[in-house]
Amino acid sequence: MLVAHPDVQTEIRVDFSGSYYEVASNDLKSGAAPQKKLQTAEISLNDCLACSGCITSAESVLISMQSHTEVLNFLENNPEDICVSHKVPVLSIAPQCLASLAASISSSSTAAPVTLRQVLRRVEAFCKTVLGFTQVYDTTFARHIALLEHAKEYRERKAGVGQLPMLASACPGWVCYAEKTHAEMLPFISRTKSPQQVMGTLVKEWFGARWGKSPSQIYHVSVMPCYDKKLEASRQDFFNDVYSTRDVDCVITTGELDLMMRDKGWDLSKPVEGEDLEKDIGDTCHQNGDDIFLNDALPELVNHPGTSSGSYLHSLIANMVQNSPRPVDIDVKAMRSADYEEYTLTERESRTVVFRGAKCYGFRNLQNLVRKVGRDAGLQVGRGAAGKLAGLRGRGLKTRKGEVSAPEIYDYVEVMACPGGCINGGGQLRPPTITQNGGVDHEGFERDWQASGVQLDEEDIGRIQGQGAKWGDKEWTKKVELAYWQAGQPHDSEDVQLPKVNGIKNKTTAVDHASVQILRDLCKPKDLAAQSWLDSVDEEAETRRRKYFRTQYRAVESEVIGLAVKW
Repeated sequence: MLVAHPDVQTEIRVDFSGSYYEVASNDLKSGAAPQKKLQTAEISLNDCLACSGCITSAESVLISMQSHTEVLNFLENNPEDICVSHKVPVLSIAPQCLASLAASISSSSTAAPVTLRQVLRRVEAFCKTVLGFTQVYDTTFARHIALLEHAKEYRERKAGVGQLPMLASACPGWVCYAEKTHAEMLPFISRTKSPQQVMGTLVKEWFGARWGKSPSQIYHVSVMPCYDKKLEASRQDFFNDVYSTRDVDCVITTGELDLMMRDKGWDLSKPVEGEDLEKDIGDTCHQNGDDIFLNDALPELVNHPGTSSGSYLHSLIANMVQNSPRPVDIDVKAMRSADYEEYTLTERESRTVVFRGAKCYGFRNLQNLVRKVGRDAGLQVGRGAAGKLAGLRGRGLKTRKGEVSAPEIYDYVEVMACPGGCINGGGQLRPPTITQNGGVDHEGFERDWQASGVQLDEEDIGRIQGQGAKWGDKEWTKKVELAYWQAGQPHDSEDVQLPKVNGIKNKTTAVDHASVQILRDLCKPKDLAAQSWLDSVDEEAETRRRKYFRTQYRAVESEVIGLAVKW
């Protein structure tokens, strides 16, 4: 096969093995051997701008450093713990993944719905007894710390250190989108690390110090609901140059974890011993003065008000309500759907608006959000890395009479790339499917659905017949959402003005004691009187806080000028 370009004197030859050779025109005519074999181009995680669902499970296997096969290879070849080259294998799993697994169990068996704690115990048993992990944690405590740190960041921005509106998210797909196509939005994006990367800090830095291990002596695997988390973990921001290791060594999705369990013959629907027991942090730590020592334990399944995507907006509102000197009212307005809602806080007596925020999920809504934020802030949006700052926040808008009025812009926006948020991530499990032929599954194989324990009512059968298990199935997402909230966490429809356990209402909770202890251990403030994560610390401690719990984003400059390319 030959591929020639009319404006050049060389051509490309592709042989039967798929190799590419650059051949000069003279050599081609004379039949001479190919002059130069071309190197096959490779796309790394850092090169890929992916949104959830864009990378399929088959493609993820090709990413050798971010796949379940890499995890299995590591565990198989990890030396015994008596060897100096042994690494401590640690796994952390997001609550959205637990919810997806819980919904799958409930849909494929006649057993009663399972809780997130029960699923966590079963995953923990599998990972420890079958795979050989030493520790298994959920990421809700890391999310708790991330929410506290992002509330502190918002306070700083509100005080003038940084720009508003603050766009916060645990979604790397949104960050990649902004870096690649809307660089003018970068000053507004929160610098607080996501729960996954905060967990990486806890595992490699905090636990590592307690275990007497360097970060390079720990192998940290994260289970996440979307493929974008693979991209996030691979960022240079989260690479330790001193120890040549990443905060998160490998990221696998819910589907990949499920695949490993099925390949190993592990039945997640079967109970394990002690799965209903709650690990009270008070039983695994003790107080000595003001200090708490956690050993190998972390608070698990930490409750929060708000949404199943991390509750960034709701936690901030709860913080503001809790610390407001006067009573406030909250007004919620759906703009287009539940994926785009506006929240307004108004002082009850004076009716003064003290906060405007929004929840914005899905790329279609994000496009509208970027236009609105850019317009209100006086930015030229939609020009990628070439976008220029045309004005500052608060720039007035001219009315028909020529008067200048202050724009009603947001103070804060929680953004997610996936419609429905993290619970609907591209790496989550798909719903069980059947075809119009009840005895044949979607791939064409005969199957006895009743013998397999699949119980579907008539409504489910009518909805699923004749279609595959597609990402974004709304009915299935509702079931996963229901499984998520069965953990006893307050839903966003409940009283958002009275936050439950989120480190805001009660500074004396065990969860907050643990948070403050971690702040002291990692940041080493000179003043040990700090009783809250939000308390001010000295400059050196603040520098360490930013190192461990914040990051930076930068525009991705394209090296290709489209108009200059000859096709």
